[in-house]
Amino acid sequence: MMTDGVMGKAATMEIAINSNGDSAELPEDDSLEQDLQQVMVSGPNLNETSIVSGGYGAPAEGIIATASIKGCVAGSSNVHHSQSNPVSTGNEAARGIAGEKFDVVKKWGMNTYKCTKQMISERFGRGSRTVDLELETQIELLRDTKRKYENVLRLARALTGHFYSMVQTQRALGEAFSDLSQKSPELQEEFGYNAETQKLLCKNGETLLGAINFFVSSINTLVNKTMEDTLLTVKLFESARLEYDAYRTDLEELNLGPRDSLTLPKIDLAQQLHSLHKDKYERLRNDVTIKLKFLEENKVKVMHKQLLLFHNAVSSYFAGNQQQLEMTLKQFNVKVNVPSSDKPSWLEEQ
Repeated sequence: MMTDGVMGKAATMEIAINSNGDSAELPEDDSLEQDLQQVMVSGPNLNETSIVSGGYGAPAEGIIATASIKGCVAGSSNVHHSQSNPVSTGNEAARGIAGEKFDVVKKWGMNTYKCTKQMISERFGRGSRTVDLELETQIELLRDTKRKYENVLRLARALTGHFYSMVQTQRALGEAFSDLSQKSPELQEEFGYNAETQKLLCKNGETLLGAINFFVSSINTLVNKTMEDTLLTVKLFESARLEYDAYRTDLEELNLGPRDSLTLPKIDLAQQLHSLHKDKYERLRNDVTIKLKFLEENKVKVMHKQLLLFHNAVSSYFAGNQQQLEMTLKQFNVKVNVPSSDKPSWLEEQ
């Protein structure tokens, strides 16, 4: 081979040493220079070259074939590529998720910007808004009714708290009278009558407390659940109305502008968004109308029952009509646990 020939010539060159120990200049070997130039131009074949670990003439065990090294490198490269494929797949999935989140944030930002612009325009009287006078009147009436019912609920709870304190005081006073009747023989009869009167008032008071608690619970359900659910739908309706007006205004502004190849796609997109939000607005308007109707019917039905219960119970209590008070609670299926009625008094047994 060409490379072996060059290495052979280089290895068999003789270096003459003069008397002073310096190397003597040899005439230039033309054939060696040509071979070296040819090797530099064409380059050796790496598949056929060898790496010699020892000096010239070393045993064959020190020779490592370059082809085997190339095979090892190729094998390690294949392993690297096979391991990097899942990583690249994971990166692509992450980029896809990030892109979706970016699109969501972008749409939310544009929608928020349009709605805020519409709201400011309406506040300053520069923008137009969609108005449903009948529905908005019903919504304002519902809000006013809810405020008044909340006041009734607050006062009823306050009455419950005060009346409960009075009943506990009557119970304590009855026990004190009963104790004194046993320890004061000269006033036993007087203390005994007063003790029984306070115990009877305490028993009737606990019965009336049961009626008032039932009244408070029903009013609380009506105000904080039924009305609140309807008002939540109203909030969604008002938000949809604002979005609808924002996209309607955007479409009107685009229609007033020029129509060319650049604006027509924007107009088509604005028309689609306008139709989408219009459908949402009309759907929620129908939901609010239906819920207001059912709420009014439910409110009348519930309050008719609760107001009748409250009136009959209070009237019976302050009239001292214990039987009528108990019949009133049975009529409205109100269960009352009266701890003081576990055992009848000794006067009642007589």
